Amino acid sequence: MDNTIAVLEAVLFACGEPITADKLAQICAVSKEELDEAVQALKKRYSGSKSGLILLELAKSYQIATKPMFAPYVKEAVELRRSVPLTAAAMEVLAIIAYNQPVSKAFVEQVRGIDSGSVVNTLNNRGLIEEAGRLDLPGRPIAYRTTEAFLRCFGLAKLNQLPPLPNENEQLSLESEGAPESESATESEPIQGDDNDSMD
Repeated sequence: MDNTIAVLEAVLFACGEPITADKLAQICAVSKEELDEAVQALKKRYSGSKSGLILLELAKSYQIATKPMFAPYVKEAVELRRSVPLTAAAMEVLAIIAYNQPVSKAFVEQVRGIDSGSVVNTLNNRGLIEEAGRLDLPGRPIAYRTTEAFLRCFGLAKLNQLPPLPNENEQLSLESEGAPESESATESEPIQGDDNDSMD
């Protein structure tokens, strides 16, 4: 039981969004009855004054959240986080969403070739992207799109003012110009590496 409680807590914490009881039971490899016991035990653990968390039940789904009494502290932490400049990874994810929206986290991760859930959540928390319903795909994944805050931050009136993406020849030219002299390709040497190297 202790292991099931720990697994349940870890999964809910990592996902950061509601997960159905059926899905949780499948992930934790337990029966619905065993899952319910773990849920009640986790609720009891969080009910004490030493924990700042609560376990919410939302239409047969569960989510870990912070207790309302700590809202002022959480708000201050979120505001501090929003004031931090965007990282290169965040800018990359934002560009993928802006030019392909609406898209799912899975699409972003497929383009980048790396887990991008935390970056997507950060952009969502900062109000630069938002949920745009669910895509008509297996699993009905959440779709994301940019917001009016995104337009304001980048000085755009509408999305069609986004600069055009470079074609393949222009991309190769930009990469060649930006490469250090010692690493740039010569006439007798082919260009080494792939596009992913320029995105890191």
